[in-house]
Amino acid sequence: MQIAFQKYQGAGNDFIMLDNRDGKYSGLNTAQIAQLCHRNKGIGADGLILVEQAKKADFKMVYFNADGKESTMCGNGGRCVVAFAKALSIIGSQTTFEAIDGLHEAEILSDQQVRLGMTTVSSLTVHQNALVLNTGSPHYVALQDTLAQIDMVKEGAAIRNSEPFKTEGINVNFIACTPSGELTIRTYERGVENETLACGTGAVAGALAADHWNLLEGKNPIRLHALGGTLEVAFNKTDQGYEKITLLGPAEYVFSGTIIC
Repeated sequence: MQIAFQKYQGAGNDFIMLDNRDGKYSGLNTAQIAQLCHRNKGIGADGLILVEQAKKADFKMVYFNADGKESTMCGNGGRCVVAFAKALSIIGSQTTFEAIDGLHEAEILSDQQVRLGMTTVSSLTVHQNALVLNTGSPHYVALQDTLAQIDMVKEGAAIRNSEPFKTEGINVNFIACTPSGELTIRTYERGVENETLACGTGAVAGALAADHWNLLEGKNPIRLHALGGTLEVAFNKTDQGYEKITLLGPAEYVFSGTIIC
């Protein structure tokens, strides 16, 4: 099969984008998607996203991790798919699209920035010294004094494969406060089974955990510095949890091409 693709990245989190509105790529299997995402044998990406027709929105986003398996919501991928949909002339500067966790609103701003509405979060669970929450994907967040010396692959994999997470997997985030009242964050992603340069749902999880722990004295929005770039999370805090959450960050076209798979 000959595949026409575009590559996008958001804060270093990179994705293969396929226009599947006519269903021509619906037959791609797990092994083929994993090969396309492979950094030595394929295009190379943290995930692959299909743009499909939707009945109640401008388009539908279907997301696959680098292991080739369909997965839960991806925040950086969500911003990138909005930029891709704009390039396909499906949308203008604003959109509502469908994803696995429901409808998302988004707005394309200047300088390749996209603001993406995220799902409401009503539950933050304490697990040992960490918090577990679902921001569209499941996340584990732990506070550290500094992140520079952490072996993220070793420590992230150990938590991801531990009880009670090993069956479904979980994304592992470590956060630290900066002197300027912002956060640094590093993330190990399930499905990629490696550290990624950024994670959008992880940034949301890190920001909400920081607010829950009152690390930044109520600052809102919260800026987070990942290895691949800076993201900003805003939210409304209620007695029931967090609502009207938005994720702001870059969504940039990288290159396009065709590949035989």
